[in-house]
Amino acid sequence: MTFLYALVIISMIAQVLGFWLVVRNYRFVINKAERNRTSFCPKTALIIPCKGIDTEFEKNVSSFYKIDYKDYEIIFVTESQQDPAYNQLLAIREKIQNQTKAFKISVVAAGISTKGAQKLHNQLFGCSMISKDVKMFAFADSDACVRQNWLNELVYPLRKDKHGISSGYRWYVPLKNNFATLAVSILNAKVAQLLGATIFNQAWGGSMAVSVENFKKLGMEKIWDTAVSDDLTLSRAAKKAGMKVFFVPACFVASYEEFDTPRFFEFARRQFLLTRITSPGTWLFGLLTCIYMVFAFWGFAGVAIYLKLADFSHWYIFLLAAFLSLSGQFFNAALRQKMICEIFPADWSRLKTAAIADILFSPVWAFLMLLCILSSSFGRTIQWRGIKYKLISPTEVERI
Repeated sequence: MTFLYALVIISMIAQVLGFWLVVRNYRFVINKAERNRTSFCPKTALIIPCKGIDTEFEKNVSSFYKIDYKDYEIIFVTESQQDPAYNQLLAIREKIQNQTKAFKISVVAAGISTKGAQKLHNQLFGCSMISKDVKMFAFADSDACVRQNWLNELVYPLRKDKHGISSGYRWYVPLKNNFATLAVSILNAKVAQLLGATIFNQAWGGSMAVSVENFKKLGMEKIWDTAVSDDLTLSRAAKKAGMKVFFVPACFVASYEEFDTPRFFEFARRQFLLTRITSPGTWLFGLLTCIYMVFAFWGFAGVAIYLKLADFSHWYIFLLAAFLSLSGQFFNAALRQKMICEIFPADWSRLKTAAIADILFSPVWAFLMLLCILSSSFGRTIQWRGIKYKLISPTEVERI
């Protein structure tokens, strides 16, 4: 029994620390989300790798044209001119190129990658196409819809040398309220809640920026040439060099998506497997956190029931521990959904069902997330945008 009592004490300490972290991150996000930084606007190349036609593709692509930034160019990169996205990008450019502040819009084909992942090959090709005197690289994904102040906010932290990378994050806005789409939105929200003014931030490739100088200093051309993950390898290199990854709440971007069940499990396993290979410490933290969330509720509840049936007098201590864990999960879910409602008020009608499901079924989502992480604990093969890869190391991948 001493061991079980010790687990209760450890659980309570973890509960307090978790409460402190999510409240601190919430305050950071809310305080920093509504900004309009215009005093630092170096010449920037916005590079967007594309493959296929994403959901809401035209809406997402058009948002990059509407950015309110005085000195930037846009470079869209596909694998080939045969990619369905290529002609669509040309058509969108023809339609709205006179409505943008971008001084140049390029649509280029990078060719097939023979070493690293196709996305990184496209990004490197885009980096080689930049105009003269560009000081900043900004990267975005074609499934992201950005706001007008996005680029201003993204590059602003890079005025400080200690900030090696600045990054936002995505929030999945469900276009359909089926299980798979809600699961993606909710599990992604759990990760988003961990971002804030911490040393544990990781960059996200769909909304990140780095100076051209630091990109070259970190040797990213060589790393990306053979790697599979753009953001995790960039984060890894920056932290190794003593630089910080600065999270920018104003650079949350909406991803309007719908998933079916097979695509959800493929997506979830791929994300966690990439993390396991490229950033094992982050993966282990996620695994232990999920084990705690599942055990602290289901485990203590099971122990309480067993001890009650065995007529143990202090069974209620474990029931109380389970209740406090459940309350903490409800609180965390409510706080993150309140946060995103304040950031994306116009999308609340689409986010509402996911928010309710997140709060009411918190223990179920914790268990599902644990299963997804466990599924990534073995194997090294992923499928990404129709291409299969074998992950050899954090900086080496083999195209199958």
